[in-house]
Amino acid sequence: MVEAYCVKCRKKVEMKNPKEETLKNGRRAMKGQCPVCNTNLCRILGNK
Repeated sequence: MVEAYCVKCRKKVEMKNPKEETLKNGRRAMKGQCPVCNTNLCRILGNK
């Protein structure tokens, strides 16, 4: 599973429904939701 920082919960959580996306600038990122508060999460992975 992918971990990301939730700004609402103020801790690292495992993403719910993670999906890999490409941002406008070409960088890869994982996007999903926090399992506790359902806030959108984003974790930048890199260019490759």
